Amino acid sequence: MLIAFARQLPYPAWLCYAGGVTCNSTNRRWLGALCLLMAIVMLVAETYLFPKRLGGLAALAYWLVCFVFTVLAIIAAFLDVRALRRSTRDEQRALFENTLKTIPREKNPETSDSRGNYGPKR
Repeated sequence: MLIAFARQLPYPAWLCYAGGVTCNSTNRRWLGALCLLMAIVMLVAETYLFPKRLGGLAALAYWLVCFVFTVLAIIAAFLDVRALRRSTRDEQRALFENTLKTIPREKNPETSDSRGNYGPKR
């Protein structure tokens, strides 16, 4: 499922997190959720399905893969927060600039009336 999702992207999926391509938040959240789901499935599978079957190096490799999935989910969450902060900052900056543009028009009584209509007064 993840491979099919990655093939639909017009760029390699890892570029979403490298900062080379702007991805929407849905892609980041799905990838983070899938990594977290894989870690949870691995935890439950080892606990209930085969608790004594893995031993030695196989158990170490298994838990290392589970740890990698968990770390990837955490990284995806941090990157999503960073993207959210950036978009919020950009929106606030645009709102501030728009407000600064409207102040001179509202201050000049010859070009606007009290209702906010612009143009000469009658």
